[in-house]
Amino acid sequence: MPPVYEYTAVDGRGHRARASERAASETAAVTALEAKGLFVLGIRVSSRGNGGPRLGAVWSRRRHVLGVTRALSSLLGAGIPMRKALSIAEHTVQEPVLSTLRSVRGRVEQGESLADALAGHSELFPPVYVGLVRAGERSADVASSFTRLAGHLERDEEFRSRLVSASIYPAMLAVIGGAAMLLLLFFVLPRFGDLLEAAGATLPRSTAAMLWLGRHARTGWPVALAGGVVLLAMVVWQQTSVAGRRSLSKLLLRFPLTARVRRDALSARFARVLGVLMGGGAPVIVALEGTASSIPDPLTRDEVDAVRKRVREGASLYAAIAESGFFSPIVTELVAVGEESGRFDALLAKSAEILEREVERSLQRLTTIAEPLLIVVFGIVIGFVALSLLQAVYGMNMNLTP
Repeated sequence: MPPVYEYTAVDGRGHRARASERAASETAAVTALEAKGLFVLGIRVSSRGNGGPRLGAVWSRRRHVLGVTRALSSLLGAGIPMRKALSIAEHTVQEPVLSTLRSVRGRVEQGESLADALAGHSELFPPVYVGLVRAGERSADVASSFTRLAGHLERDEEFRSRLVSASIYPAMLAVIGGAAMLLLLFFVLPRFGDLLEAAGATLPRSTAAMLWLGRHARTGWPVALAGGVVLLAMVVWQQTSVAGRRSLSKLLLRFPLTARVRRDALSARFARVLGVLMGGGAPVIVALEGTASSIPDPLTRDEVDAVRKRVREGASLYAAIAESGFFSPIVTELVAVGEESGRFDALLAKSAEILEREVERSLQRLTTIAEPLLIVVFGIVIGFVALSLLQAVYGMNMNLTP
């Protein structure tokens, strides 16, 4: 399906319009809009209308963006001109990011601002990225914007890495234990069943039940395979579509074991991005709009949009967040302190740091409980199978004894 492009255009009467257009390419979208009598002021790939990012490409994209940001932060901080810095930064990435960076450099050399050039590639540079660069251009201090962006992306990547590291061992344990149980079910039990039936032994009930399960598992593998395919399709749908991500987010926020961790993680993300944008000089309304566009979770995005509308209507940021009730009380209380002291960015960053540590501790507790629980469950199942088979073999020997 062709991508969706968000555009800002002016019609023949001078009326400004913001909408979206589906087209095969940016050039095709502009051509179609001009045919409608519109003059396109700005256009970019929509971050909401194209589903989620492709699986497997997300990690690579973040890594390349972080590398480019680090390079530009160092180069611009050393006083190297923007065009030269972009040219040097191209050596830090590979395709397809290299082509994107060359396109950005070409548009800058034609006189376009760096923020506008980056905005044309929203699949790589999210609104928070473009917003900070734009603020840096307005204050004539782009180098500090890239320094702030590099710090933000590094903290974000470190947080993700710690969460992944804490989840690796339980996931491996579940996969290996599950594979062992499938091996018993599909191969070991049917072979023992044939042997015991050929011997004409009278089987204990537990052994008969295990052999019945193994026999039906072996003959019913197409059903099991179809179930696995359906489950995989559901996982892909939840990861790559807006409706799927929304349903998964609702499930995680309602499930008792994940609700608190999920809410704290989303609150930390909200506080981190909002603090970065406000620290870069963005007004509250603009910062909230950029935050909503930068958070992939659809429920959180809806809540941020609601907060932005309340602030636009005249409510304070603290009142709007408190009225929402979606975010952690830590964020609400520190925003209240920030309104009194005028240090929004520092206090939002502090609330994000507190919540990220709490998420890590909660996840660590969950994995600490999950590891021995998985071991006990797999041990009980395998022990029951072994005991049932040994009981049958022992019964055969007793029958054969004169």
